[in-house]
Amino acid sequence: MQTIKSCSPSRLVDYESCPLKAKLKFIDKIPEPERPLPPGKTEHANDRGTRIHEECEAFVNGTGPFPIEARRFKDELERLQKLFKDGKVSMEGEWGFDRDWRVVEWYRAWLRMKLDALVFITPKHALIVDNKTGASFGNQIKHGEQTQLYALATCLKYPAIEFVTTELWYLDQDELVRNEFSRDQALRFYKPFDKRLKAMTDATVFPTRPNPISCKFCPYHPVRGTGDCKEGV
Repeated sequence: MQTIKSCSPSRLVDYESCPLKAKLKFIDKIPEPERPLPPGKTEHANDRGTRIHEECEAFVNGTGPFPIEARRFKDELERLQKLFKDGKVSMEGEWGFDRDWRVVEWYRAWLRMKLDALVFITPKHALIVDNKTGASFGNQIKHGEQTQLYALATCLKYPAIEFVTTELWYLDQDELVRNEFSRDQALRFYKPFDKRLKAMTDATVFPTRPNPISCKFCPYHPVRGTGDCKEGV
């Protein structure tokens, strides 16, 4: 029986919302159907998010102009650019861990995650910045757990780190959500995340979890999607 070979924060969200969706997406690799553009829009939300992430990265590392759609965070991005020039910022880091949570190369990792920016404020204090183009409302739990996993991964990857600050920059809303973790607090997330992630990658049965919210936008919906799911509502 096939299993999901690797995991990430976004894959965990997909799996826990509907295991069948995760199977169709990550094991069967069924392509998602083309979606019509929302009225009055020239790109889909996820494509826009990717573009703005790339524009922010280019500005910070000095290879692109200031991204006008991130104007609400002009001061923060300019500060990040200065810190990058000072050698204190790592941009778009690709982190990989094996099943024992040891640091490994991305291509052979069991757990993979990408960080928009990692700032070493001091040798013992790290700041993680994650840009968001979606809304914070309705995503507090998902985004909060994402910051917990980032804090845990930072402490595992950098043994000298004693304190982690995470910042979610909601670029469209002029909202910044900050959380702070001591090393002891971050390491407490190890057992619950290890259990949840291994439940996903060890699974051999993938039941549906129909509900009106997740099924509404599912690409495999029996009517509005590919039809590979027969039980969506």
